[in-house]
Amino acid sequence: MGVPRRLLGEGERVVVQLRTHGKALVAPVLALLVLAGVTGLAVALMPEDLAPVGWMALAILVAAGVLGWVVVPFARWRTTTYTLTSRRLITRRGILSRHGHDVPLSRIVDVSYQRSLGDRLLGCGTLQLRTASEAEPLVLPDVPDVARVHLMVSELVFGPQAQLAGGPR
Repeated sequence: MGVPRRLLGEGERVVVQLRTHGKALVAPVLALLVLAGVTGLAVALMPEDLAPVGWMALAILVAAGVLGWVVVPFARWRTTTYTLTSRRLITRRGILSRHGHDVPLSRIVDVSYQRSLGDRLLGCGTLQLRTASEAEPLVLPDVPDVARVHLMVSELVFGPQAQLAGGPR
């Protein structure tokens, strides 16, 4: 999971590697249950004179439903990672083509997070990082234990500066 050690710089260490929260899998699991129920009902109610063509059509429809509503969301969840190192925040996503974003910790000027009621119940939230060069913040949705990750990023970004300035840590 995350970034291979060979892609880290000399002296760079991984602080935490995360995958987006498992709440992203609730809809695919429900879709799989509904598909199974509808498939069972369709098999039970299918007239025998439609048997060869009906079975094929049903199999194609179910396969397409499972692929689109279960496999793709699961693969998207599985391939979306956030890695915090001692020097940067690395995001990776993508199933067939990979997309990544590396943000040097030295460029981060603001760290914040948001948690809705549902996120608080599930133990996740949205982390927002604003850099000096970008107008829009980098938004990381569905971060597990977002308050802890927020603290880790804040300590890595602002900790040494706050100590040098004599401010509270």
